[in-house]
Amino acid sequence: MPWGGGCIPAEPGVPRTSVNCGAELIEGRAVAPANAPAAVGAAIAAADRIDNRPYVWGGGHLAWNARGYDCSGAVGYVLHAVGLLDQTMVSGQLAAWGERGNGRWISVYANAEHVYMVIAGLRFDTRDDLPGVSGPRWHMARVEPTSFAVRHPAGL
Repeated sequence: MPWGGGCIPAEPGVPRTSVNCGAELIEGRAVAPANAPAAVGAAIAAADRIDNRPYVWGGGHLAWNARGYDCSGAVGYVLHAVGLLDQTMVSGQLAAWGERGNGRWISVYANAEHVYMVIAGLRFDTRDDLPGVSGPRWHMARVEPTSFAVRHPAGL
């Protein structure tokens, strides 16, 4: 199911996945579903570590650990933390990274100007923040990915 279609909440007792809104936000932190692969839990933990850092243009490109992150620096940080990326990339490069299409658990949406990712049904993005807030954040609201290449790591 493409992210633009949203996710459908899981019925009680149904294993949670990216398609059925697997992860939950609890007090602003994402929590992976119990049945998620270890890499998904690690990706969520990495994103949680930099959640609420400020937006800094170029942030995360000179060093993985930075004061703040831009869109590609934030996505790169998460992918690197899981062992899926060994060098920083800008958004246009991420549009050709990984395998084509949506992943079951992790999908990266990239074009020449912006990149964001969806992990277990939650969007990790540097845009659509509240007024006066900037930087990588978890979002529950969906966005239409019509102008983005959709990529995913093999097996996820």
